[in-house]
Amino acid sequence: MPLFRRPIEQELFKHRLRNGRPMTELQFFAKELTAWLASPARKEMLDGDRYYMGEHDILARKRTAIGPDGKLIPVDNMPNNRIVDNQYAKHVDQKANYLLGQPISFQADNDAYVTEVKKVLGMKFMRTLRNAGVEMLNSGIAWLYPYYGRDGELVFRLFPGYEILPFWADAAHTELDAALRYYPVEVYEGQEDKKIVFKVDIFKPDGVSTYIFENGELRPDSDSTPQSYVTVSTPDGKGAAFNWERFPLIAIKYNAKEIPLIRRGRSLQDAINLLQSDFVNSMEEDVRNTVLVLKNYDGQDLGEFRRNLTTYGAIKVRTVEGTDGGVDSLEITVNADNYKTVLDLLKKALIENLRSYDAKDERMGNNPNQMNIQSMYADIDLDANAMETELQAAFEEILWFVNAYLANAGKGSFENEDITVIFNRDILINETEAIDNCSKSVGIISDETIVAMHPWVDDPAAELGRLEKQKAEAESDAYRQAFETAQQRRASGGEINEE
Repeated sequence: MPLFRRPIEQELFKHRLRNGRPMTELQFFAKELTAWLASPARKEMLDGDRYYMGEHDILARKRTAIGPDGKLIPVDNMPNNRIVDNQYAKHVDQKANYLLGQPISFQADNDAYVTEVKKVLGMKFMRTLRNAGVEMLNSGIAWLYPYYGRDGELVFRLFPGYEILPFWADAAHTELDAALRYYPVEVYEGQEDKKIVFKVDIFKPDGVSTYIFENGELRPDSDSTPQSYVTVSTPDGKGAAFNWERFPLIAIKYNAKEIPLIRRGRSLQDAINLLQSDFVNSMEEDVRNTVLVLKNYDGQDLGEFRRNLTTYGAIKVRTVEGTDGGVDSLEITVNADNYKTVLDLLKKALIENLRSYDAKDERMGNNPNQMNIQSMYADIDLDANAMETELQAAFEEILWFVNAYLANAGKGSFENEDITVIFNRDILINETEAIDNCSKSVGIISDETIVAMHPWVDDPAAELGRLEKQKAEAESDAYRQAFETAQQRRASGGEINEE
């Protein structure tokens, strides 16, 4: 296992500390972590995850009215629906599945290399990568951590963005000096009830160590001694500890600025929830849809009037100075069409701001052609291009760890091999039109390109292999049939055509 070539540098800490005011490394990390936990950036990450899970701000809403002093006060006797129409989660899933919902393909001149990469980056990794897509959309960034599993295979673990505090070595955020992982753990202390303890893993080039974060300080845990990233079994049974040459945290970014998707559409999502909640509130306020005008009411206050009206269905009025009492009404009509119009506008605005698509778009009716489909996917396709650029950079790091694993496992050295990562986007197509175009392209372009563009093919190389096998079997069957026919003629004394 290759060791880190560069020594552990202290530049990260030196340039942030003032001369004459010494600070230990743990104190530095503790202060940075405290500031990050209260930062707007991490709060936005948590909000993205919270909104994806359906925990929207509308759930904490209270109905209010103007009080005696002119200020708003909570009112408990009014309908207070808190409807969550989670369009945000729908579009997060659309974007993640669009780019990462289909298995990734690998192409290289060395077929043996592709086979080994597929074994390591199989369906379990594809599931992890798809989940990383959701996390990077919610937080702006997610992290993959390569390590050896119990069976000695290379495995990638997913960390959400709100768990990792990175210390970047450059302004472009491409290389790490160190990183902290902050996470809760349920523990028992003696016979006491279970409680939550917050732990911090400190990742550095020389390994990872674990601490407990409490009252703004980091104190050693039972395993606070730095542990190497990889332990390889040895004949003596003791094992050998090694570290990767590269920092074992791979950033999966939504965009170069690491901006989470929630920032683009939170206000629109809140407006959708509020509009639908207010509409249902208006429907339930059936008594309040009629404003009652009282004349010479025989009672003390409006509360008593409402109580009598609800309980008895009648009220008492009187004649005062020759004027008869009575009750007049002013009708207030709730126009549902207005709510529907505004709701449609908000949902369309949310689709545009999140750069997603509407699967119920009117362009999809009456057997749409491919140009209409591509027009509907234009925004999400542009966003996916930027996402793919970031993912391709991440795959350079992922494949480095895969190559190191293959070399250390004795499966071959592929360090200098070129491999192409192909993201198969989950786009709706007109299959009839696509198949017709493939048929018309025979003889003009290669069969490999035609097979790759066919809508029913997921793995072009495997499909070409099946075609070759089918062709060989057909030729074998034709030869066998001709041979058997000749044998039958010979047995019956017939003539055999030697041509």
